[in-house]
Amino acid sequence: MKLASFKIRSSGKATIGVVLADGSCLDLHGATDGALPNAMIPFLEAGEGALAQARALAAKAAAGQPHVLAAADVELQAPVPRPGKIMHTSCNFPGHLSELTTWKAPEWQAHNWGDFHFEHPTGFLEAPSSVVPTNASVAIPHFTKQLDYEIEIGIIIGKKAFRVSPDEALDYVAGLTIFNDLSARDIQAREHANKVILLGKSFDGSCPLGPYLVTLDEVGDVNNLSMQLTLNGEARQTSNSGHVHYKIADMVSWWSNTTLEPGDVITSGSPPGVIAGSKNPVYLKNGDRIDCNVEKLGTLTTFIVD
Repeated sequence: MKLASFKIRSSGKATIGVVLADGSCLDLHGATDGALPNAMIPFLEAGEGALAQARALAAKAAAGQPHVLAAADVELQAPVPRPGKIMHTSCNFPGHLSELTTWKAPEWQAHNWGDFHFEHPTGFLEAPSSVVPTNASVAIPHFTKQLDYEIEIGIIIGKKAFRVSPDEALDYVAGLTIFNDLSARDIQAREHANKVILLGKSFDGSCPLGPYLVTLDEVGDVNNLSMQLTLNGEARQTSNSGHVHYKIADMVSWWSNTTLEPGDVITSGSPPGVIAGSKNPVYLKNGDRIDCNVEKLGTLTTFIVD
């Protein structure tokens, strides 16, 4: 099942729904006379009963019925427009770690990437206020000259998890989505040199997320999903969700050492192929279009503007 957060264009009302096979959206809040919530986090908090009701309604829904809206009549929001927290997993794709070691800026070399360890996942928090939906226009921050992309998978937590084992971890996952970790590389490098990271990854618009929350029963094998990022139609990152050091269950288990709550997002880390890793980097500029496609999850599109 594909779940979406969206605004109804005719009324401006925000709600959530199921995306049907033809791309139309069933408004779950409207179809149940308000019994189901109109926001994703309360819906996830409602648990298996809410999911079962959504599936039953979607199975009977069709275009032209009440509360079924054509794709053109809705404006997609991020599936979780304001997560409680975004936990970013660093250097989970070995190829990306390898390309980091080639970056020549002194600030990058000061980080001493050769000592990066894999005793357990490591990462950082990103600001929930930085989330934007698919088709968003993201302005280049005035403080950076090195705006870069990173395709990742977003793991959306479905129920409260604390110290769960890898074997049970997927039971706490509501579904997956796509994440584009836009990065101000020059700022990030200076922050890394001081062994911290914040603004380089958490400026407004730095976390495009979407287009949908796809439940695990529809995803299938979460560790075998093809991933591709294109810049203006040119393939830049091509990989698979299985090419990681820590699988999705491992990450959920480890990060559950702090309580995970419905709507929280864990990111997979990025495969290689980022701009900063290229021989002659040309960073993102006004007019660029980024399309992040992950098998079973759809396409997340971002437009870069001045």
